[in-house]
Amino acid sequence: MSCQRKKNKENIIVYSTDPDFVYFQEQEQEPQTLEKEKQNLKIFLDKKQRAGKKVTIISNFIGKQDDLVDLSKVLKTKCSVGGSVKEGEIILQGDFREKVFEILTNLGYRAKLIK
Repeated sequence: MSCQRKKNKENIIVYSTDPDFVYFQEQEQEPQTLEKEKQNLKIFLDKKQRAGKKVTIISNFIGKQDDLVDLSKVLKTKCSVGGSVKEGEIILQGDFREKVFEILTNLGYRAKLIK
């Protein structure tokens, strides 16, 4: 029996004529979230490609995406600002470096303020 497979750009099989074909896709495993004391978070200010507006970025979080989102919700609530989580970084609108540093250290995280 012939087997035709078409692949899209990500090399995912989208069609097969083989009745015994088992679809298998490798999934990236998320790293386990490190304990708060072992995290080395970096806090810095960025305004490049943001129309001159300042944002506070928290990076170097090692762990699951859900835990990062939960931490971002805590920071956004305590700073009373908007923000998002993109590419493993927490982005807060405005310059809140000192306040975020204080919040993170009070929560037990190891953080470094980058100026």
